[in-house]
Amino acid sequence: MTIKRYVIDTNVLISAVLLPDSTAYHPYIKALDTGILLASSSTLAEYSEVILRSKFDRYSSQERRQVFLNELIKDVEQIMIIEEIDACRDPKDNKFLEVAVNGMADILITGDNDLLNLNPFRGIIIITPADFIGV
Repeated sequence: MTIKRYVIDTNVLISAVLLPDSTAYHPYIKALDTGILLASSSTLAEYSEVILRSKFDRYSSQERRQVFLNELIKDVEQIMIIEEIDACRDPKDNKFLEVAVNGMADILITGDNDLLNLNPFRGIIIITPADFIGV
C-alpha cells in the first residue's frame, strides 16, 4: 500500500483543535493514521500564529492548543519550497499549493473555496474535510 501525502489548511486545523468532534477533526486524525502530513516553514508559522490567537481562549485553553501545535509540528514532514506557486485568487493560499506541489502531495484538505475551485491542481486532489472522510 502506498503511503498518502496530505496538506491540511489552517482553517481545518483550527476547527480540529477547537472542536474535537467536528467534521475537521476526523479528517485530521484520518490523515495522521493513513499517511504523512506535509508543511513548510511558512505554513507552520501560520498555524502557530492563528492557533494561539487569544480570541480562541474561550473555546479551548492556550495550553491545550499549544500541546496540539507541538504534536502537529512533531508529526509533519517539513517541505523545502523550491518552486513558488502563484495560482490562487487569494495569494495567501498559495503557500498551501506550494507545499502540495513541492511535497508531492496526493491530497490538499481545505474548506477554502479559493483552493477548492482549483481542484485538481497539477494532479493533486483538493477536497473538503467532509469529502475526505468518505475517500
